[in-house]
Amino acid sequence: MTRFTPFDASEFLDSKASIAEYLAAALEDPDPDLFVAALGDVAKARGMSEIAREAGLGRESLYKALTPGSKVRYETVRKVMEVLGVRLTVAPQS
Repeated sequence: MTRFTPFDASEFLDSKASIAEYLAAALEDPDPDLFVAALGDVAKARGMSEIAREAGLGRESLYKALTPGSKVRYETVRKVMEVLGVRLTVAPQS
């Protein structure tokens, strides 16, 4: 029997460009949980404790906020994205 290890996106998020592309792709899906999960993957890649500290959040609070199904506040998303060095932008639909 072949054994597969679970895919962990955080292993590949090693630059601002890859982080921005990953989050942008997640935003294209209408399911908000996908973006929350992607933001959690990025925070995991960069170190959840470090992200929480730099964003002025508790580590446990950040874990809970970035769990799919959570009702994460915009303020939390903004702080985390600022620490990650990326930002949300708005563009007209094509």
